[in-house]
Amino acid sequence: MSYRVLVVDDEPLARQRLKRLLEEHKDFACIAEAGDGQAAVDWLSQFRADLVLLDIQMPGLDGLQAAEKIRTLPSAPVIVFCTAFDDHALAAFDVDAADYLLKPIRKEDLTRALSRAAERLSRQVSGPAARTHISARTSQGLVLTPVDDVLFFSADQKYVSMHHADGETLIDDSLKQLEEEFPQRFMRIHRSYLVASDRVQRLENTDDGVVLWLRGSDQPLPVSRRHAPGVKKHLRGC
Repeated sequence: MSYRVLVVDDEPLARQRLKRLLEEHKDFACIAEAGDGQAAVDWLSQFRADLVLLDIQMPGLDGLQAAEKIRTLPSAPVIVFCTAFDDHALAAFDVDAADYLLKPIRKEDLTRALSRAAERLSRQVSGPAARTHISARTSQGLVLTPVDDVLFFSADQKYVSMHHADGETLIDDSLKQLEEEFPQRFMRIHRSYLVASDRVQRLENTDDGVVLWLRGSDQPLPVSRRHAPGVKKHLRGC
């Protein structure tokens, strides 16, 4: 299978270099190029691409603004940013970019990005791709936490906290949304708790009921009677 690639950069030499690098990957083919963000959006409104290699700093509509528009298109392509600046990384992942490459683009970095793009495209066949990072807005700005680093989520009335190795962060997602988006990665153990399935370690009976211990956490979590059978079944299968 050959994936269709749109290369977007205001510098002709940068576009040429990306096209040359793409020629080394038989599963990806550059089928068009654009010199600015608006031209890319206009092209994608008429034609289909699987992947967009997108510069950020461009005159007129920049790469981030273009990405916001591209995401709203039917059958939106996967986006990989290629830029000379590293200060847009958080914003790039906030628009669900598959990767963020710094110029000059190295062969090994592009290979990694194309691999990630291919994985995401293959998942889109059966449904929308789940996020690889979960964002939270803090006093320091937008913080991105890899899904793989999350231990569990807890809900306290209308607030949901994400617990990870570096601490605890409030997020905007509900437990229901997270459970539906990551059905294989997180499991419900209580109406107020969603835990990483691969972190489940053991159950323990206490005077207050059954609690669950997770690898990497020293906090026992309550398991409801309703969800206890599912947790036990998961443990037997580990």
